[in-house]
Amino acid sequence: MFAASQNTPNSGWAAKAVAFFKDRLKEKDAHTWVPSLNDVPLHYLKPNSLVKFRCFIQDMFDPEFYMGTYEAVDPSTKAKVLRCGKYKDVTECGVSTTLEPSTMTAERHTFYCVPIPGESPWVKEISSSGQARVVPSTSYAPTRQKRSYEEDDDDMDTDTQPQKQREPHTGMSCCRNSGYFFQPHGNGDCKRREKEAPSSQAASASHLDLNFPLPGEKGPSCLLKVYEEWDGFKLNEAVEVFGILSVSPALSALADEDASSSLLDPAGGMETAEEQRVHSPPASLVPRLHMLHAKPLPHNNPLLPAAGLEDNNSAFLSSTLREMAAVRAELLAYFTHVLLGDALAAEYLILHLVSNVYTRRDVLPLGKFTLNLSGCPAVASFTERFYQIIQQLVPSSYYLGMTLQNMNQMRLVPKKDYVANRLLSGALQLATNTSLFLDESQLEQGQLDTTGVRNVTALGNLISWQKVDYDFSYHQMEFPCNINVLIASEGRSLLPSDCQIHLQSQVAPPDLEAYLGGIQVHPQASQLNKFRMYLSVARQLDYSIADEVTKSVEDDFVDMRKDDPQSISAEDLHRMLVVARLLSLSLGQTSLSRDSWLRAKHVEMLRRSRMEQNKCVNGNEP
Repeated sequence: MFAASQNTPNSGWAAKAVAFFKDRLKEKDAHTWVPSLNDVPLHYLKPNSLVKFRCFIQDMFDPEFYMGTYEAVDPSTKAKVLRCGKYKDVTECGVSTTLEPSTMTAERHTFYCVPIPGESPWVKEISSSGQARVVPSTSYAPTRQKRSYEEDDDDMDTDTQPQKQREPHTGMSCCRNSGYFFQPHGNGDCKRREKEAPSSQAASASHLDLNFPLPGEKGPSCLLKVYEEWDGFKLNEAVEVFGILSVSPALSALADEDASSSLLDPAGGMETAEEQRVHSPPASLVPRLHMLHAKPLPHNNPLLPAAGLEDNNSAFLSSTLREMAAVRAELLAYFTHVLLGDALAAEYLILHLVSNVYTRRDVLPLGKFTLNLSGCPAVASFTERFYQIIQQLVPSSYYLGMTLQNMNQMRLVPKKDYVANRLLSGALQLATNTSLFLDESQLEQGQLDTTGVRNVTALGNLISWQKVDYDFSYHQMEFPCNINVLIASEGRSLLPSDCQIHLQSQVAPPDLEAYLGGIQVHPQASQLNKFRMYLSVARQLDYSIADEVTKSVEDDFVDMRKDDPQSISAEDLHRMLVVARLLSLSLGQTSLSRDSWLRAKHVEMLRRSRMEQNKCVNGNEP
């Protein structure tokens, strides 16, 4: 397309190229043809090929300039060829080729992307099962170290690395904030660096921090190069990107301090060595992905249509809505069994799992429903088993044991590193609709230090306001979020919550560990998939209240306060409205009916009555 456009001024070839790929990807099952960075080891993927990546925008780097078009001249023939630098990190110039001064620069933005934090194993398994299968090609030699990103960096054996492909004409085109440089690969020194890249990368890999928000995460990360409409991308957004994979060994020269100092132009000297290391990691560890097309992910549940419920999926949505009441009954029975026979707690657990911040009114997030499940057994790792059951049902989750060590040592809030010019991730940098499980039964005696107090405060702000204040040293920057928080505790939680339900065990199994283990493996895969689809669909449904129902609710509120004005407050009414909304959505109803309102009043009355009874028995309970 670029070549065909040379004889036609203002042909708009780049827009045509993007439109071509968008149209092809709309074809039936076309997205399954494209290999995924999430599922295929990097050394299996061919350089400069189309790949996709389901990812999370963890950081945004400064804009950079690149050679959009450049005219190469062969000194022997004086022939001029106009070349395209878009979607590439490396120029296509031979050893003796020179560049004309008419080189045109253009701007692109770079985002650092990682896998979606806390993505459940079942999501990865289902996603990979329907994707293009890739085997090592015999038509080319890998251009980087042949190792999976899941292998430990310290275990890399450079003696077993395959021979790298020799590209016939390569040059380096790179940018440092407001400048770029070009260095042909015609001299022996640069070829030597290219040849030695694997060993130098192996040495640096062990201390390269991939900056995943959650500890222990594995998977690929990449530098996403965006050429247009970059203002539409937001930090902490989950997206699926289709782009051109770039893993040229020439990029690894930037990770080497000697190469950087000899190749960079004076503008590059403005960067510190640490910033160069972070922003130009070895391509074999952090590939570059030049974006052709990207779409926000309203969810990362592979069982649902990728386009979302609102886009031409009426048949899927209508069939799902018809089954939601029946699936809800099955899930309620399952959760009742999990919660030791407590059907009321199981009811509130369903409401919590389908909750979602649907809008914000000033600073108040509407729709959130943080649940404090108190009365959890302190034996047999009940809370850990309980989390594993939740993890089987939601697409993304994270378990945070609130031990004194974790509170005093973990970095929950992301922090700006001005030396490396990057955002250091924290455990609260999570994607929308992630389920955060706070295990307060892990609390122990001791004293919180400054970090611990800051972490507990951050958790409280997350629960109350659905926001996290990122630490920029000289100031704090507020980032709104939409995270479902479930607090498991023995007594009432030290943290705020929207609703507390005290667990009342109806069964007393002789071996609680075996009981919970049996529950976890009991559901069939088909039933688990029904539960997974049900929770994700209920969370995305629209909801409204008719005027006549609103009037009925107001009349009920007045009647309830007639006999005893202290019996119900405005806060209680708000909670009942939230419960009524979630109850309707959990039944597949998109508007509030009179029956749903009466049922919401009933379950709230049962919950409040239980809390009063527990308060009489145990003084430290509200």
